[in-house]
Amino acid sequence: MGHSATGYRTIRINERDNVAIIVEAGGLKSGALLDNGIQLFDDVPQGHKVALEDLTEDAPIIRYGEVIGYAESDIVRGQWIHEGLVRMPDSPPLDQLSFMPRPAPALVPLEGYSFEGYRNPDGTVGTRNILGISTSVQCVAGMGNLVVKRIKEKLLPKYPNVDDVVVLNHSYGCGVAINAPAAIIPIRTLKNLTRNPNLGNEVMVLGLGCEKLEPKQLITPVADSNKHKDILELQDERFQGFAGMVDGIMAMAQQKLERLNQRKRETCPVADLVVGMQCGGSDAFSGVTANPAVGFATDLIVRAGGTVLFSEVTEVRDGVQKLLHRVASEDVGRALIREMKWYDRYLELGGVDRSANTTPGNKAGGLNNIVEKSLGSIIKSGTSTIVDVLAPGERVRRKGLIFAATPASDFICGTLQLASGISLQVFTTGRGTPYGLAMAPVVKVSSRSDLSQRWFDLIDLDAGNIASGQATIEETGWELFRLILDVASGRKQSAAETLGLQNDLVLFNPAPIT
Repeated sequence: MGHSATGYRTIRINERDNVAIIVEAGGLKSGALLDNGIQLFDDVPQGHKVALEDLTEDAPIIRYGEVIGYAESDIVRGQWIHEGLVRMPDSPPLDQLSFMPRPAPALVPLEGYSFEGYRNPDGTVGTRNILGISTSVQCVAGMGNLVVKRIKEKLLPKYPNVDDVVVLNHSYGCGVAINAPAAIIPIRTLKNLTRNPNLGNEVMVLGLGCEKLEPKQLITPVADSNKHKDILELQDERFQGFAGMVDGIMAMAQQKLERLNQRKRETCPVADLVVGMQCGGSDAFSGVTANPAVGFATDLIVRAGGTVLFSEVTEVRDGVQKLLHRVASEDVGRALIREMKWYDRYLELGGVDRSANTTPGNKAGGLNNIVEKSLGSIIKSGTSTIVDVLAPGERVRRKGLIFAATPASDFICGTLQLASGISLQVFTTGRGTPYGLAMAPVVKVSSRSDLSQRWFDLIDLDAGNIASGQATIEETGWELFRLILDVASGRKQSAAETLGLQNDLVLFNPAPIT
């Protein structure tokens, strides 16, 4: 970064833009000369926008070639465009949007790339070999935590081919309206979590015995009629006291570990990879550096025959018109609109709209509103055709680029993407977050080099070199693609894995609680 002979570096995304963002770490003072010849009228923090021309009251403010708001008052060239000067536009009216399905573009297939994965009986491929303990009710969460600690101490060292033991705790299962229409979301999420590729079809289910969500509802019917032997209920009369319960769980876990330990990695095509893309702690650089690099890597995975999920409804809603021309069919287009409408109604019932998404940290990082945030967020999806849309918690059913509808909450989105079947996640951040998932490796990409340097042991890839001109989007995208394959193969651990950082699963439950 820094000062050049022509002035301090700025970034303008589109030739239509009448704003640019400040690149210099720490921001710039009033009077500083920019590389576009403009002298700053105000002090401007890093990542924040500066006006490239005089704007009258109500004039459109344009970034990414799109209107992100309107001027609340007259703005002069070189002025800092902060949140107080921007009036947010209305959201695109969904019933008036048009979409034009397009056939899959004739992309050049990407051949010669593979990863070392674990093949499962159901045809999926995992990137890790994990014993999963699912729970049917929050009442057993304490027991789940206790036995996982004991399994790691007493049993796991005997099974070197098993990476970890994870309990799928949650706050559901009883005291809820189990038959309410919206209850399908948390129930199918829990069911599909047990089918995640990294759990090897060897999940055991821990229940209490009196809960509304019966443990058998979490078991996928299979030819093996004895599959219910994977369920253990603490109220079972054969258990005498606490020690009896623990011994029963440990015995079942040992059987599972013995089978998981027999699994070996084998060479698999990228077509067997399912990767989730997510962002959190976003800033104004996210849509300039990290997300475009992720979008480039997304296209590489799709070209190689793999599957990529992008999500976060509120961070797609204001850019949905840009996606409707990338759908593979009318059905996919209608499904995309369906998920946007559902979420609009959900927010309305809660007395808010999509503007509630933008956090104080987003704004401190230069994002004025959800419109600007959305336009930068959807860039993670690359340029490929969208072949399917999943409702929250639904399982992947096609290969290619997929929109998986989720809230934008990092932890809920991560949980729902795991239920959909991702075996690895890429997470971009501008402000920084120690986010991690227990069930899948998370590769974190920083949008700024100063964040990557400060969080040197938390960030896996620095995309900030794009902003400084030291690297291109394409170069960084290829670097990320290769890193994904290395982490998927177990040749490398993500920073979060190395540090043991794991966030709790968080279910999306829009149904009533009784």
